[in-house]
Amino acid sequence: MSIPDAVARGEFVIYVGYALTFVSAYILARMIMAEQEAIAAQEQLEEKEGRESSNKLVRITRPFFSQYVVPMIRGKKFWDNRRKMYRRKLISAGLKRDLTPDEFIAFKFFNILFFPLVGGALKAGGFIDVSNWLILGSGAAGWFYPDFWVDGLIKVRHKKVINAMPFIVDLLALSTEAGLDFIGAIQKVVEKANPSPLVEELEQLLKEIKVGASRQEALREMASRIDMSAINSFVAILISADQMGASIGKILRQQSEQIRNERMLRAEKAGAAASSMVILPVVLFIVPAVMLMIFGPFGLSFIYPQGVP
Repeated sequence: MSIPDAVARGEFVIYVGYALTFVSAYILARMIMAEQEAIAAQEQLEEKEGRESSNKLVRITRPFFSQYVVPMIRGKKFWDNRRKMYRRKLISAGLKRDLTPDEFIAFKFFNILFFPLVGGALKAGGFIDVSNWLILGSGAAGWFYPDFWVDGLIKVRHKKVINAMPFIVDLLALSTEAGLDFIGAIQKVVEKANPSPLVEELEQLLKEIKVGASRQEALREMASRIDMSAINSFVAILISADQMGASIGKILRQQSEQIRNERMLRAEKAGAAASSMVILPVVLFIVPAVMLMIFGPFGLSFIYPQGVP
Protein backbone atom coordinates (compact mmCIF):
# COMPACT_ATOMS: atom_id res chain seq x y z
CA MET A 1 0.00 0.00 0.00
CA SER A 2 1.37 3.42 -0.98
CA ILE A 3 1.70 6.31 1.49
CA PRO A 4 -1.00 8.42 -0.29
CA ASP A 5 -3.41 5.51 -0.02
CA ALA A 6 -2.51 5.06 3.69
CA VAL A 7 -3.02 8.77 4.28
CA ALA A 8 -6.30 8.63 2.46
CA ARG A 9 -7.49 5.79 4.61
CA GLY A 10 -6.24 7.47 7.86
CA GLU A 11 -3.85 4.67 8.70
CA PHE A 12 -0.77 6.92 8.42
CA VAL A 13 -2.11 9.19 11.17
CA ILE A 14 -2.56 6.18 13.40
CA TYR A 15 1.03 5.06 12.78
CA VAL A 16 2.31 8.55 13.59
CA GLY A 17 0.25 8.52 16.78
CA TYR A 18 1.78 5.18 17.77
CA ALA A 19 5.27 6.52 17.12
CA LEU A 20 4.68 9.70 19.08
CA THR A 21 3.23 7.70 21.97
CA PHE A 22 6.29 5.46 22.02
CA VAL A 23 8.66 8.43 21.94
CA SER A 24 6.73 10.18 24.73
CA ALA A 25 6.80 7.06 26.90
CA TYR A 26 10.52 6.67 26.29
CA ILE A 27 11.24 10.31 27.19
CA LEU A 28 9.07 10.09 30.31
CA ALA A 29 10.81 6.88 31.43
CA ARG A 30 14.24 8.47 30.92
CA MET A 31 13.20 11.51 32.92
CA ILE A 32 11.95 9.35 35.79
CA MET A 33 15.11 7.23 35.76
CA ALA A 34 17.32 10.32 35.65
CA GLU A 35 15.44 11.82 38.58
CA GLN A 36 15.77 8.62 40.58
CA GLU A 37 19.48 8.41 39.81
CA ALA A 38 19.92 12.02 40.91
CA ILE A 39 18.04 11.34 44.16
CA ALA A 40 20.10 8.21 44.84
CA ALA A 41 23.33 10.05 44.13
CA GLN A 42 22.29 12.90 46.42
CA GLU A 43 21.38 10.47 49.22
CA GLN A 44 24.69 8.68 48.81
CA LEU A 45 26.55 12.00 48.88
CA GLU A 46 24.71 13.14 52.00
CA GLU A 47 25.40 9.79 53.64
CA LYS A 48 29.12 10.07 52.94
CA GLU A 49 29.24 13.67 54.08
CA GLY A 50 27.46 12.83 57.33
CA ARG A 51 29.70 9.89 58.21
CA GLU A 52 32.35 11.60 60.30
CA SER A 53 34.24 9.07 62.39
CA SER A 54 35.61 9.94 65.81
CA ASN A 55 38.89 8.26 64.83
CA LYS A 56 41.29 10.67 63.11
CA LEU A 57 43.09 7.89 61.24
CA VAL A 58 39.78 6.70 59.74
CA ARG A 59 38.89 10.25 58.67
CA ILE A 60 42.29 10.77 57.03
CA THR A 61 42.55 7.43 55.24
CA ARG A 62 38.88 6.85 54.35
CA PRO A 63 39.16 8.37 50.82
CA PHE A 64 41.95 5.90 50.02
CA PHE A 65 40.74 2.58 51.46
CA SER A 66 37.11 3.35 50.56
CA GLN A 67 37.97 4.00 46.92
CA TYR A 68 40.71 1.45 46.24
CA VAL A 69 40.36 -1.40 48.76
CA VAL A 70 36.63 -1.69 49.41
CA PRO A 71 35.81 -2.64 45.75
CA MET A 72 38.16 -5.62 46.06
CA ILE A 73 36.27 -6.89 49.15
CA ARG A 74 32.66 -5.96 48.40
CA GLY A 75 30.53 -8.93 47.32
CA LYS A 76 33.18 -11.59 48.04
CA LYS A 77 31.56 -14.58 49.78
CA PHE A 78 34.88 -15.41 51.46
CA TRP A 79 34.29 -12.53 53.89
CA ASP A 80 30.66 -13.34 54.77
CA ASN A 81 31.44 -14.77 58.22
CA ARG A 82 33.81 -11.90 58.96
CA ARG A 83 31.17 -9.42 57.83
CA LYS A 84 28.65 -10.81 60.32
CA MET A 85 31.16 -10.69 63.15
CA TYR A 86 32.39 -7.16 62.35
CA ARG A 87 28.84 -5.88 61.80
CA ARG A 88 27.91 -6.99 65.31
CA LYS A 89 31.06 -5.45 66.80
CA LEU A 90 30.56 -2.15 64.98
CA ILE A 91 26.95 -1.95 66.15
CA SER A 92 27.96 -2.74 69.74
CA ALA A 93 30.64 -0.05 69.57
CA GLY A 94 28.18 2.54 68.25
CA LEU A 95 29.93 2.73 64.86
CA LYS A 96 27.05 1.53 62.71
CA ARG A 97 26.94 4.84 60.82
CA ASP A 98 30.70 5.35 60.79
CA LEU A 99 31.90 2.19 59.06
CA THR A 100 30.39 -0.69 57.13
CA PRO A 101 31.85 -4.20 57.62
CA ASP A 102 33.47 -4.00 54.17
CA GLU A 103 35.03 -0.65 55.04
CA PHE A 104 36.30 -2.05 58.33
CA ILE A 105 37.98 -4.99 56.57
CA ALA A 106 39.39 -2.62 53.96
CA PHE A 107 40.71 -0.36 56.73
CA LYS A 108 42.56 -3.32 58.25
CA PHE A 109 44.15 -4.25 54.90
CA PHE A 110 45.05 -0.64 54.19
CA ASN A 111 46.86 -0.33 57.53
CA ILE A 112 49.14 -3.23 56.62
CA LEU A 113 50.73 -0.93 54.03
CA PHE A 114 50.03 2.42 55.68
CA PHE A 115 51.85 1.75 58.96
CA PRO A 116 55.15 0.64 57.31
CA LEU A 117 54.96 3.56 54.86
CA VAL A 118 54.57 6.05 57.70
CA GLY A 119 57.35 4.34 59.65
CA GLY A 120 59.65 4.40 56.62
CA ALA A 121 58.92 8.07 56.00
CA LEU A 122 59.64 8.94 59.64
CA LYS A 123 62.90 7.00 59.53
CA ALA A 124 63.94 8.62 56.25
CA GLY A 125 63.24 12.03 57.77
CA GLY A 126 65.37 11.23 60.81
CA PHE A 127 62.47 11.39 63.27
CA ILE A 128 62.90 7.80 64.49
CA ASP A 129 65.80 5.35 64.53
CA VAL A 130 64.46 1.80 64.37
CA SER A 131 65.35 -1.28 62.36
CA ASN A 132 63.80 -2.00 59.00
CA TRP A 133 62.39 -5.26 60.36
CA LEU A 134 60.49 -3.35 63.02
CA ILE A 135 59.06 -1.03 60.39
CA LEU A 136 57.94 -3.99 58.30
CA GLY A 137 56.49 -5.64 61.39
CA SER A 138 54.38 -2.57 62.06
CA GLY A 139 52.10 -3.84 59.30
CA ALA A 140 50.90 -6.54 61.72
CA ALA A 141 50.12 -3.82 64.24
CA GLY A 142 48.18 -2.03 61.51
CA TRP A 143 46.07 -5.14 60.90
CA PHE A 144 45.15 -5.56 64.59
CA TYR A 145 44.85 -1.85 65.45
CA PRO A 146 41.18 -1.52 64.30
CA ASP A 147 40.19 -4.52 66.46
CA PHE A 148 41.77 -2.99 69.57
CA TRP A 149 40.12 0.34 68.76
CA VAL A 150 36.66 -1.17 68.40
CA ASP A 151 37.05 -3.40 71.47
CA GLY A 152 38.00 -0.33 73.51
CA LEU A 153 34.93 1.54 72.31
CA ILE A 154 32.73 -1.45 73.18
CA LYS A 155 34.09 -1.56 76.74
CA VAL A 156 33.56 2.18 77.20
CA ARG A 157 30.03 1.99 75.79
CA HIS A 158 29.14 -0.98 77.99
CA LYS A 159 30.41 0.89 81.04
CA LYS A 160 28.22 3.89 80.17
CA VAL A 161 25.22 1.60 79.70
CA ILE A 162 25.80 -0.05 83.10
CA ASN A 163 26.14 3.35 84.79
CA ALA A 164 22.96 4.65 83.18
CA MET A 165 20.79 1.58 83.84
CA PRO A 166 19.76 2.22 87.49
CA PHE A 167 18.46 5.75 86.85
CA ILE A 168 16.71 4.80 83.59
CA VAL A 169 15.04 1.71 85.06
CA ASP A 170 13.92 3.79 88.06
CA LEU A 171 12.46 6.39 85.73
CA LEU A 172 10.71 3.68 83.71
CA ALA A 173 9.25 2.21 86.92
CA LEU A 174 8.05 5.60 88.17
CA SER A 175 6.49 6.42 84.81
CA THR A 176 4.60 3.12 84.58
CA GLU A 177 3.44 3.40 88.19
CA ALA A 178 2.20 6.92 87.40
CA GLY A 179 -0.13 5.51 84.76
CA LEU A 180 1.89 5.54 81.53
CA ASP A 181 2.13 2.45 79.40
CA PHE A 182 5.54 0.95 78.66
CA ILE A 183 5.99 2.80 75.36
CA GLY A 184 4.94 6.09 76.94
CA ALA A 185 7.40 5.48 79.77
CA ILE A 186 10.22 4.93 77.29
CA GLN A 187 9.26 8.13 75.49
CA LYS A 188 9.41 9.99 78.82
CA VAL A 189 12.87 8.53 79.53
CA VAL A 190 14.13 9.61 76.11
CA GLU A 191 12.87 13.13 76.75
CA LYS A 192 14.08 13.56 80.35
CA ALA A 193 17.17 11.38 80.82
CA ASN A 194 20.70 12.61 80.21
CA PRO A 195 22.23 11.55 76.87
CA SER A 196 23.83 8.10 77.01
CA PRO A 197 24.18 5.05 74.75
CA LEU A 198 21.24 3.40 76.53
CA VAL A 199 19.00 6.41 75.87
CA GLU A 200 20.06 6.33 72.21
CA GLU A 201 19.11 2.65 71.99
CA LEU A 202 15.73 3.33 73.61
CA GLU A 203 15.14 6.08 71.06
CA GLN A 204 15.98 3.64 68.27
CA LEU A 205 13.57 1.13 69.87
CA LEU A 206 10.76 3.69 69.65
CA LYS A 207 11.54 4.35 65.99
CA GLU A 208 11.37 0.63 65.19
CA ILE A 209 8.00 0.29 66.96
CA LYS A 210 6.64 3.30 65.08
CA VAL A 211 7.53 1.74 61.71
CA GLY A 212 5.68 -1.48 62.56
CA ALA A 213 7.94 -3.71 64.65
CA SER A 214 6.37 -5.41 67.65
CA ARG A 215 7.52 -4.52 71.14
CA GLN A 216 9.19 -7.89 71.61
CA GLU A 217 11.04 -7.67 68.30
CA ALA A 218 12.24 -4.13 69.07
CA LEU A 219 13.46 -5.20 72.53
CA ARG A 220 15.34 -8.17 71.07
CA GLU A 221 16.96 -5.94 68.45
CA MET A 222 18.05 -3.50 71.16
CA ALA A 223 19.59 -6.32 73.19
CA SER A 224 21.37 -7.59 70.08
CA ARG A 225 22.78 -4.13 69.34
CA ILE A 226 24.09 -3.54 72.86
CA ASP A 227 25.25 -7.17 73.31
CA MET A 228 25.53 -7.19 77.12
CA SER A 229 24.50 -9.92 79.55
CA ALA A 230 22.80 -7.39 81.86
CA ILE A 231 20.70 -5.96 79.02
CA ASN A 232 19.96 -9.43 77.65
CA SER A 233 18.58 -10.62 81.00
CA PHE A 234 16.65 -7.37 81.49
CA VAL A 235 15.05 -7.65 78.03
CA ALA A 236 14.28 -11.34 78.54
CA ILE A 237 12.42 -10.54 81.77
CA LEU A 238 10.44 -7.75 80.10
CA ILE A 239 9.47 -9.99 77.18
CA SER A 240 8.45 -12.79 79.52
CA ALA A 241 6.34 -10.40 81.61
CA ASP A 242 4.74 -9.01 78.46
CA GLN A 243 3.84 -12.50 77.23
CA MET A 244 2.41 -13.55 80.58
CA GLY A 245 0.49 -10.30 81.09
CA ALA A 246 2.28 -9.41 84.33
CA SER A 247 2.51 -5.85 85.62
CA ILE A 248 5.42 -4.09 83.92
CA GLY A 249 5.65 -1.57 86.77
CA LYS A 250 6.30 -4.23 89.42
CA ILE A 251 8.81 -5.98 87.18
CA LEU A 252 10.67 -2.72 86.58
CA ARG A 253 10.72 -1.95 90.30
CA GLN A 254 12.19 -5.37 91.09
CA GLN A 255 14.74 -4.98 88.30
CA SER A 256 15.69 -1.53 89.62
CA GLU A 257 16.43 -2.92 93.09
CA GLN A 258 18.38 -5.83 91.63
CA ILE A 259 20.45 -3.54 89.39
CA ARG A 260 21.29 -1.28 92.34
CA ASN A 261 22.33 -4.28 94.44
CA GLU A 262 24.54 -5.54 91.62
CA ARG A 263 26.04 -2.07 91.26
CA MET A 264 26.83 -2.00 94.99
CA LEU A 265 28.50 -5.42 94.72
CA ARG A 266 30.61 -4.23 91.80
CA ALA A 267 31.64 -1.14 93.79
CA GLU A 268 32.63 -3.28 96.77
CA LYS A 269 34.58 -5.62 94.50
CA ALA A 270 36.35 -2.69 92.86
CA GLY A 271 37.17 -1.24 96.29
CA ALA A 272 38.64 -4.54 97.48
CA ALA A 273 40.73 -4.80 94.33
CA ALA A 274 41.93 -1.22 94.75
CA SER A 275 42.99 -1.83 98.35
CA SER A 276 45.09 -4.83 97.32
CA MET A 277 46.69 -2.80 94.53
CA VAL A 278 47.60 -0.03 96.99
CA ILE A 279 49.57 -2.39 99.25
CA LEU A 280 52.60 -2.63 96.94
CA PRO A 281 53.28 1.13 96.55
CA VAL A 282 52.64 1.61 100.28
CA VAL A 283 55.23 -1.03 101.18
CA LEU A 284 57.76 0.22 98.63
CA PHE A 285 57.50 3.98 99.14
CA ILE A 286 55.45 5.08 102.15
CA VAL A 287 56.60 2.55 104.77
CA PRO A 288 60.34 3.21 104.17
CA ALA A 289 59.73 6.96 104.44
CA VAL A 290 57.80 6.55 107.72
CA MET A 291 60.46 4.22 109.13
CA LEU A 292 63.16 6.71 108.22
CA MET A 293 61.30 9.54 109.93
CA ILE A 294 60.77 7.48 113.11
CA PHE A 295 64.08 5.69 113.49
CA GLY A 296 66.32 8.18 111.68
CA PRO A 297 66.93 10.40 114.74
CA PHE A 298 67.71 7.37 116.94
CA GLY A 299 70.19 6.10 114.38
CA LEU A 300 71.91 9.45 114.17
CA SER A 301 72.15 9.64 118.00
CA PHE A 302 73.96 6.30 118.08
CA ILE A 303 76.29 7.24 115.23
CA TYR A 304 77.07 10.69 116.64
CA PRO A 305 76.78 10.47 120.47
CA GLN A 306 78.21 13.97 120.86
CA GLY A 307 75.81 15.43 118.37
CA VAL A 308 75.81 15.81 114.61
CA PRO A 309 78.95 17.75 113.57
